[in-house]
Parts: sequence; structure tokens; C-alpha cells
Amino acid sequence: MVVGASSCYASPLCTWFVAACMSVSHDGGGGDSRQAAVALQSGGRSRRRRQLTKCSSASSPPRSPSPPTIQALVSSCLDFGPCTHYSNTNNNALSSLFGSNTLSVNRNQRRLNRATPSSGGAMAVMEMEKEAMVNKKPPTEQRRVVVTGMGVETPLGHDPHTFYENLLQGNSGISQIENFDCSEFPTRIAGEIKSFSTEGWVAPKLSKRMDKFMLYLLTAGKKALADGGVTEEVMAEFDKTKCGVLIGSAMGGMKVFYDAIEALRISYKKMNPFCVPFATTNMGSAMLAMDLGWMGPNYSISTACATSNFCILNSANHIIKGEADVMLCGGSDAVIIPIGLGGFVACRALSQRNNDPTKASRPWDSNRDGFVMGEGAGVLLLEELEHAKKRGATIYAEFLGGSFTCDAYHMTEPHPDGAGVILCIERALASAGVSREQINYINAHATSTHAGDLREYQALVNCFGQNPELKVNSTKSMIGHLLGAAGAVEAVATIQAIRTGWVHPNINLENPDSGVDTKLMVGPKKERLNIKAALSNSFGFGGHNSSIIFAPYK
Repeated sequence: MVVGASSCYASPLCTWFVAACMSVSHDGGGGDSRQAAVALQSGGRSRRRRQLTKCSSASSPPRSPSPPTIQALVSSCLDFGPCTHYSNTNNNALSSLFGSNTLSVNRNQRRLNRATPSSGGAMAVMEMEKEAMVNKKPPTEQRRVVVTGMGVETPLGHDPHTFYENLLQGNSGISQIENFDCSEFPTRIAGEIKSFSTEGWVAPKLSKRMDKFMLYLLTAGKKALADGGVTEEVMAEFDKTKCGVLIGSAMGGMKVFYDAIEALRISYKKMNPFCVPFATTNMGSAMLAMDLGWMGPNYSISTACATSNFCILNSANHIIKGEADVMLCGGSDAVIIPIGLGGFVACRALSQRNNDPTKASRPWDSNRDGFVMGEGAGVLLLEELEHAKKRGATIYAEFLGGSFTCDAYHMTEPHPDGAGVILCIERALASAGVSREQINYINAHATSTHAGDLREYQALVNCFGQNPELKVNSTKSMIGHLLGAAGAVEAVATIQAIRTGWVHPNINLENPDSGVDTKLMVGPKKERLNIKAALSNSFGFGGHNSSIIFAPYK
């Protein structure tokens, strides 16, 4: 029985360089940027100065002393602490400037050496270095990010407790599609939300006009606030310029756009005037921010089925860098409509087990025949630790870090050797500052596709195969694939596992693929697990890989 759902200062040239390089490199993983920052604060400066000196002497004949060259200016920039503005907003730009772009700097250096007249420059360099020593700021402790609220809209419930209790019981939310007549489609099943109400959450007028993905987003977002104890009185104490919303969508308002096309067949006069704004993926975050009056970071990310993890990690980074104290983040999608179903059928990606819907989604099982579409939303309330403690918030878990990579291989197929996934996991571990041995629970992406499940499993074994405590499961076995919302809903499941000490089963794993070690897998029943650190994977069309890590708050 399914459980019932319930409700710097620095030289101008330094500043110019940093601003220019911000468009050159960006690594969302965070681990490399922190390592680069450490290098800049220690021996990396002297090594790079020696390298620049060596390159300069090799490329041009000895000269008499001359005014400060690009080498001297770069050295002065290296000795200055990073400009406050840029160090707070883009540490990766610094690693790009003084790391991978060394050759470009050297070419510019040689040009300036040839063009600069001779005079004494050594004293100027010494004075600049001396000033740098005076102005250098001590390193600041990194801000910690915690989870203080959660909201969901899923086929298995509309609040985190009901949702997770259904997962623990092994209940399936996959059934026959009832929202429209799909009798002519080869796939007629999905993880469809049967009952959904916006009452008390969204104004009736907006509720009639908005796409479902936006309605799921708004309700899940407000439920996350309520779950986090953010009442009107509490929110009145927030600095709303440091409160942001970053909730993405893979597909956006597909139903609104589809309806607009149908209306256009009659006349443009029949089109909904809101069809364009309500179809865009950013409008959900924007509407929620307007409702709350939150003026901090606000945008959306769309990286197919990796969308939610990208939003969560970027939100955490905004908090870590001091750009926000509170962030609502996650993902939402609602494409169980004719054009959505038809599109995935055309891709030949969906299961056709129409006569036995609850058995259709079966990650790692040798009899799987494709994934099952789902719909819904998941939203996390992320908060800076001291901010949360000050208001007496209940802390569910701590967000430790994560990473993104790209397979750069194929639009829909994973890389055969799993290189992109392995790199993503390794960078996530480095970002979070945890060892492989500390990860003892993984909520896998595992969608029930032949290639995807096996490639991810092989990557996990490569990274964690020697850990006897490791347990792996797939939430999609019970709710299907929620596309852009999948990562956020699975993050909620991961956090609930940390809170309860129970991990949900893998249902339908009856005949595992050859090479799949069932000892790593959670069995057909829930299992007790004292989680040290948990990893959640999400991968998307286009080769987008993402891994995020949570742990109990200590």
C-alpha cells in the first residue's frame, strides 16, 4: 500500500588581467580552484616568477636594466593578495591566469621586453613586493553550507517524509498515464503525479496560466521554506539581497509552448500572452523570487538530466563565496504530455513494459528495456552554517562539495570507458575534502538504460570498489526519471538516508547484469546504514556529468 501523500587592492593591470581571464576558464568543481588558491598563497608564486624569468632570458639577449616589464607587473600581481572583488567571485580566473595561460603571458612579456626602453626597474619591483607584503591579507576560513529545509512534488508523495517512507517500503509510483489518451503510443506508462494541488501556495489566477513545471517548482520551493521553519517573522530578519533562487529545468514550459503552437494554427490572436515567459526555464526561479522579495543570485541552469545537481552546487558556491546566505535550489520538470512522450519514444529510450508498469524501471537488471519518464520537483534550502545556527534552524545535513565534467563524446551515449564520470567523482572528492573510503553510500544516476547503468557501475567500481561498506541504490527504480528534477529529488532521498539511518531498496533488480556485484547493491528491502558521507550522481544528454556530496552535520 502506498503511504498517503501529505501536504584589494591591487595594481590596475592585475585587475585588468583578472577581469580578462574570467571569460577564459571556468571549472564548476571547486576543488581545483581551491588548490590553485593555495598554490598562489605559497610556493607557487616563486616558482612562477622563476619560470617567467627563465623564459624571458631564453627568448631575448641580456639587456641593461629597464623599467618594469610585464614580468615585473605579473610578479607584483602574484605578490598581491587577489583583488577582493575577484577572489570572492571567481577564484578559477586566477588559476587560469597564472596556470594554464602561462605561454600566452610569456608571449606578451617578450613583446613588451622588445618595446620597452632601458632604465632601472629593479628598485620599482622591490618596492612593489615590499608593499605587497604589507597589504597581504591573512586567509579566511571557508564558509560552510548546510541543508535546513526540503520540499518535493513526486509520484510518491508531496513532502519529504511521505516520499521517503514510500521509498523505504519499496513502493512504486509508476503506473498507466491518465493525463491524456496515449493508446496510440508504444509506451503508455510513466511516473505521473496523480493528485496535485496549489491551494495555499500559488494564486489561483497564476495557477491557471502557468506550466506545470513552474507550479511544481513554486510549491516545492515554498514547502522547503516551511520545512526549514522560515516563517514571515523569520524571513523579515533575512537580508534579502543575500537570499537567492536557483531552480532549473531540463525542458521548461513545454506544455505552454505546445498549446501556443496549437493556438497559432487558428490565429496568433488565440495565443496566450504569457506563452513566451512561462515557457522559459528561468521564469520559475524568477517568479519565486518575486513572490519572496529575494534579490540575491537568481537564474536557472539547464543541463538536461544533470540540471538539479548543477543548480545545487552553484548555489552552494554562491554561499561559500559570500554572495548569498540562503539559497533555494533544485529542479523541476513536467513533460508527460504528448510531445514529451512522443519525443522520447522517437529516441527509442523508453521502456515498453506497459502491462507491468511497477516492474518497468529496473536499473542494472539484465531485462531492462529503457527508462520510465517521471515528473515533479525537488528543492533544497541551503544556508550558511552560522546564519542557520543564529536563527536556531534544524540542520539536516552538510553539503561538502561536488563537481561537473563533460564526456565530450556523444549527444546521448555515455563515454565507453567512463572517463568523464570517473574524473567528475574524483574532483568531487577533492572538492569535498573526503577520501574514497569515507563514501559509504551512493545514490546512483542509474536510469534503467543498457549503456548508462553499466558505464556508471564500472566507474563506481573503479573509484570505490575496494570499500566493503559501500552501498549503492537507484531512486529511479520506484519513481522513474524526473529529468531535470531527478538530481534534486534524489538529493532529498540522500539527505533522508543520512537523517534516518536507512537506505531504500533497489526494486526489480532480479537478474543483475553480468559483472554487477550485488554485494555493492542495496537489496530488495531497506537496509540499515550509518552514513559517513554520501555521493549523488546525475548525468545528462550532451555528456554532462555531476556529482555532489553530503554528510551528517558535526
